[in-house]
Amino acid sequence: MARATLVIANKNYSSWSMRPWLALTMAGIPFEEKMIRFGDPRFSREVRKVSAAGMVPVLLHKGMTIWDSLAIIEYAAETWPEKNIWPKNAVARAMARSAAAEIHSGFRGIRDACPMNLRRPKVPLKAGFSAAVMGDVKRLESLWAQCRKAHGKGGPFLFGKWSAADAMYAPVVMRLDSYAIPVGPQTRKYMAAVIATAAFKTWLASSAEEPWIVPEDEAE
Repeated sequence: MARATLVIANKNYSSWSMRPWLALTMAGIPFEEKMIRFGDPRFSREVRKVSAAGMVPVLLHKGMTIWDSLAIIEYAAETWPEKNIWPKNAVARAMARSAAAEIHSGFRGIRDACPMNLRRPKVPLKAGFSAAVMGDVKRLESLWAQCRKAHGKGGPFLFGKWSAADAMYAPVVMRLDSYAIPVGPQTRKYMAAVIATAAFKTWLASSAEEPWIVPEDEAE
């Protein structure tokens, strides 16, 4: 089967790029990586060469263009079903897809106030955290606990074994960590499991080597 190409942006800042990259890497699906970095004046032009949507990530495979993180993950799950990107159990799989859809469209408070910045010193925002941020954190902790209680046997991730749901929540795991947002011990334990994966460590190491700064994502 022809190797796919995943078009991404800066690993330090691009939470949407991180999601399918982790999903494909953790599943052992080979792909080429192409970066179009934020801040490059040619960014929009270069991205539109591969996708009319003008945003990353984009997956190119067998003459097809698949854009949007969750769409890429779903395509990969259909194309490589043996990789079990979603949980095998139908009930767990439905819950995992619901959780993935929730982070895909929600949690605007924490996403807006705490942009992903993996090189950021692990200190809270100087202005503190708004009610919207803390409301999102409360929901995150409740949702993760619900997933773990219902389907978390057999491993440290939301549905026991690593799945697409963990890939979708990885950027917010880093937001909680990077901004030193207070969370409970079980939440912290789950975060540690995500951060400890080999794929995440590889992404993190690459982000540390990037020299580029995107001022709007350097929240104080």
